[in-house]
Amino acid sequence: MEGYYWIQFGCLAVCCAMLEMQKLGTKERVTMPQNFLTFRNGYLFVYSMMMAGDWLQGPYVYALYQHYGYSTGDIGKLFIAGFGSSMIFGTVVGSMADKYGRKNAALTYVVTYILSCVTKHWSDYWVLMIGRFFGGISTSLLFTVFESWLVAEHFKRGYEAEWLDKTFAKAIFLGNGLVSIVSGLLANYLVTDMSLGPVAPFDAAAVMLFMGGVVIFFTWTENKGDNSENTTVVQGMHLAYEAIKNDRRVFYLGAIQSLFEASMYSFVFLWTPALGPNGEDIPHGMIFATMMVACMVGSSVASRIMSRPDFKVERYMQMVFLVSACALAVPVFVKSAGLGAGVKGGPITFEGKIQLLGFLVFETMVGVFWPSMMKMRSQYVPEETRSTVMNFFRIPLNLFVCLILYNVALVPLTAMFGMCTLFLCLAAFLQRKLEALVAERPHGKQSSLAP
Repeated sequence: MEGYYWIQFGCLAVCCAMLEMQKLGTKERVTMPQNFLTFRNGYLFVYSMMMAGDWLQGPYVYALYQHYGYSTGDIGKLFIAGFGSSMIFGTVVGSMADKYGRKNAALTYVVTYILSCVTKHWSDYWVLMIGRFFGGISTSLLFTVFESWLVAEHFKRGYEAEWLDKTFAKAIFLGNGLVSIVSGLLANYLVTDMSLGPVAPFDAAAVMLFMGGVVIFFTWTENKGDNSENTTVVQGMHLAYEAIKNDRRVFYLGAIQSLFEASMYSFVFLWTPALGPNGEDIPHGMIFATMMVACMVGSSVASRIMSRPDFKVERYMQMVFLVSACALAVPVFVKSAGLGAGVKGGPITFEGKIQLLGFLVFETMVGVFWPSMMKMRSQYVPEETRSTVMNFFRIPLNLFVCLILYNVALVPLTAMFGMCTLFLCLAAFLQRKLEALVAERPHGKQSSLAP
């Protein structure tokens, strides 16, 4: 493996370690009571286990379908089924979570994702399709109910609002950074070193999910959306729609999230062919690990920024989106410059190296995005329909990803990256609109459970 990759990984790892070491010995443990630290660490453990259950599967989903002998077209339909299931049923399960409880919804996530893992033991196409159906529902629950439970429980216990920001940042650092790297290494060890086959990571994921589910069952208390006892699931969906329609802050926030995440998920499909368009031999595992370290750096930076009262999240996120746009525009400009093509089986080209630098910058911005978006959602999304509103936000995302998957072979990579750049610029524009709107209403309601 070229030293180029190790240099990038090493520099980012050192940067991440330095940022985290500077936090040691600070006054955090003095200013935060022990009961809050216990609560936070318990949540972080559960969240990390849930994310491990997701990350363990990621590297081998496509490989497993190939192992069973399915074509690219058949595999694409399976992926579309997963995103389509998330889009169609996400709002329903979100409204049910608000009405019947976020703890129950978290346990439902555990059960449905374990069922999705179990279906991987069969090579029958329709059994795998059922697994994707369960997986789509699980994804909607993963990215909504855990955050909803945390926000409600945090304020119900009377903790300070600013402590929530640090919990968000640590959750992204661990769940979307460190856990993803360890999960990738574990999955590779199970398949390659232990020769257990491509189903092994899914079994490991089921174990992680079960362990986290046990902790949820015995340690979490239930919380629901405000006034949930007096509303039906359909009424909850209508209230969520009204919240988005009548509060421009919520509308802008949903549009911003959809635009950024659409670009992010498109990037997941695009970075491999962008770095090796002619079949160049690139170390996918090493590059993935480096990207995750970049994400960890971003979450560490976000933790510092959010703790400073002079840095308003509505303002600095404009810069985050613009930098992200520039990063994903790199492949467009590099391709137009014509820096030379590679050969099949050869090393990564100079063009690929420049693109990789841009991709690492984007992943750093992803690390800043997640906790910052969580903070804004905790401020502006109404508590009574929090899970439902968050799943409404994911509808355009899932629709766009389905369209990308269906047409990925028909549209040039540069056009795809150009579209992502446009989305991110639009997100920056809407973020500026949100900042102006918040400035007009500086004392707007942040959370119906806030003390």
